[in-house]
Amino acid sequence: MSKLLDQFNKEQLKKVPDIKPGDTIRVHQKIKEGDKDRIQIFEGLVIAKKHGKGINSNITVRKVVDGIGVERIFPTSSPAIEKIEVVRSAKVRKSKLYYLRTAKGKKAKLKKKDLAVAIAPESKELESQESEELPAEEVETIKVSEENN
Repeated sequence: MSKLLDQFNKEQLKKVPDIKPGDTIRVHQKIKEGDKDRIQIFEGLVIAKKHGKGINSNITVRKVVDGIGVERIFPTSSPAIEKIEVVRSAKVRKSKLYYLRTAKGKKAKLKKKDLAVAIAPESKELESQESEELPAEEVETIKVSEENN
């Protein structure tokens, strides 16, 4: 019996990007209104991830609309979810970010995760030549990573 259940769960499992608490994500959800189907996008901060990576996993996403906090719980393997995009990641030290519900001002801000690629000392000559070709965002992240080293 459990073999049939495991097989069914594997068939229903969706490919979901690596989502962690602190990520800002866009969830594209199918909504049925009468005869028509449409896609509704919910963009917010992941404050909790529950039940691992299996078919039963859920994520709690929070956003603030007109000063009112809105939270939704999405089952990651639901057929109603079209896709999930990770917009940005933040550096967090807790797995459940429920404290953000009451935090205001600076305490409600999360630090941006440093995703800059480290440059080897030999390639610094290449960096000065290629800096004109790189987009402005990439050049700034390279400069920030050098300051930290």
